[in-house]
Amino acid sequence: MDQILMDRNTKEQAPRNEPEPKRGLGYFLLIVLLVLFVIAAVIGLMLRASERHALAKETEVLAVPSVVVVHPKVEAPQQVLDLPSTLQAFTESPIYARTNGYLAHWYKDIGSRVQKGQLLADIETPEIDQELMQARAARDQAEAQMNLAAISAKRYQNLQKMDAVAQQETDDRTSAYEQGKAQLAQATANLNRLGQLEAFKHIYAPFSGVITKRNVDVGALINAGNSGPNQELFDMAKVDPIRVYVGVPEIYAPAVHAGVHATIELASLPGEHFAGNVARTADSIDLTTRTLRTEIDVPNPKGVLLPGSYAQVHFDVNVKAMRLSVPVNALLFRAEGVRVAVVGSDGKVHLKPVVIGQDYGTTLEILGGLDQTDALILNPSDSLEEGQQVQVSNAGDGNS
Repeated sequence: MDQILMDRNTKEQAPRNEPEPKRGLGYFLLIVLLVLFVIAAVIGLMLRASERHALAKETEVLAVPSVVVVHPKVEAPQQVLDLPSTLQAFTESPIYARTNGYLAHWYKDIGSRVQKGQLLADIETPEIDQELMQARAARDQAEAQMNLAAISAKRYQNLQKMDAVAQQETDDRTSAYEQGKAQLAQATANLNRLGQLEAFKHIYAPFSGVITKRNVDVGALINAGNSGPNQELFDMAKVDPIRVYVGVPEIYAPAVHAGVHATIELASLPGEHFAGNVARTADSIDLTTRTLRTEIDVPNPKGVLLPGSYAQVHFDVNVKAMRLSVPVNALLFRAEGVRVAVVGSDGKVHLKPVVIGQDYGTTLEILGGLDQTDALILNPSDSLEEGQQVQVSNAGDGNS
């Protein structure tokens, strides 16, 4: 019986112990699968991160614009120095009023040639006229009081000599006389001041020249000085002789000095030439443009040369300095002036101001602002900025 029970217990225990190895193997497989899944996920994330990094790097590379550069071309030396210039009036001044009132009449309009001291306009000054009349009356009153004080002082001085009056009374009368003289001087000065203000009602030409602007009309309210809406009455300019200002590049500066002969030529007057001489130079190179400011005085008795005109100046000097030329499509025309985009050794754009000389058609002479070794961007974009990173695709030394 006991043997039978033991066999039964053994049979009952055997099924319980058999599933345990199967359960442990399942857990192991599950863990392995999880590990493989995590490894696959990590590898996938790493691949995606690598792809994103490569894409970002490629995008960054593509974002850097690719440019074509050339170097300035060296031109043969020239025997005559030709530079652009601007004509300016020898003397130019706005004409203001020195008194308040209303414009009664103007006598000269734009284009009128006037001589120094010639009447330009009249101003009605009713307030000044009234003040002037009061000042004259005040001066007459002060003069009468002074004369009375003088007679009284003289009388008391004679009486004091006879001991008829006290010394104090004599001193009072003498002091009253001195005060009368001071009041008369004050009234006289005020009268002269108002007289000068009234004289300003007549506007005269301060120098001989031409009227370039008339800014007021009859009946306009005139304010003294340069304040108010109608402060400037006329603009005058002296155009004989006329000043011609030109910026001589630094490399040519030693050849240009006072007394050098020059010839002026205007596109509006083809075939005509106007001679002049260098009157003065700034004796200093401008740090921005690297040019020497030079003034040429040209006789203009007929007034043919007009202020503000663009002209070409031909200097009678032998120029041996190196000249450079660049393609027309290498220039940038900005509000601040003509610029060229130069690629530096760091691959960044640097905008340089240049001075243009002669126009050769497809190329332009550059008189200042460039070096022969500069790498110029062809067909630069208007959006180029100072310090922008670029990539040079190919370079050449020709002006292609």
